[in-house]
Amino acid sequence: MSPEPPAIGETLTGKPLGNTDLKRLHRDWRRRTPGRVSLLLDNVATPFNVGAIVRTAAALRVDHLWLAGSTASPTHARARKTALGSERYLTWTVVEDAGAGVSAARADGYRVVGIELAEGAVPLHRAGLDGEVCLALGHEDRGLTAACLERCDEVAFIPQLGRIGSLNVATAAAIALYEVRRRGWAAGA
Repeated sequence: MSPEPPAIGETLTGKPLGNTDLKRLHRDWRRRTPGRVSLLLDNVATPFNVGAIVRTAAALRVDHLWLAGSTASPTHARARKTALGSERYLTWTVVEDAGAGVSAARADGYRVVGIELAEGAVPLHRAGLDGEVCLALGHEDRGLTAACLERCDEVAFIPQLGRIGSLNVATAAAIALYEVRRRGWAAGA
């Protein structure tokens, strides 16, 4: 006979982890996480989006950010409000444009993968995200600049099933970053 399902409102795992247990959990996952990942933000102008990306980047151990064109600074008051201080865990370089960002990422050993709904893009789950990868994400409305798209090693899109044609850039960044890290964990399993 199988056990009774939990009552409404009852959890299967018990109480939330305390600070010490959270630190152990995160330390364990850091040890299991191979590879470097970075981000190139191509004209991501809205500070709230930059702040959300920064917070996710800090949580998933992004090694570096390249901020191209009109990308808002992580130190902008609205970006900092959304990032909740997590910008202190990241390093970034401001570059004139995305082309300079692609060049800088490549010089640092990264393969650059654009995240964009573009002709020739492959679904994210089929993209080459192994090894050292820099994910390029573009403006909230216009996406990646043509110059950036032309210079990317590969372009991938996030398949969507509903009636909405695109995702918020911070949400797209979170999904793509998680996919990079998930692959690293799966390879080590």
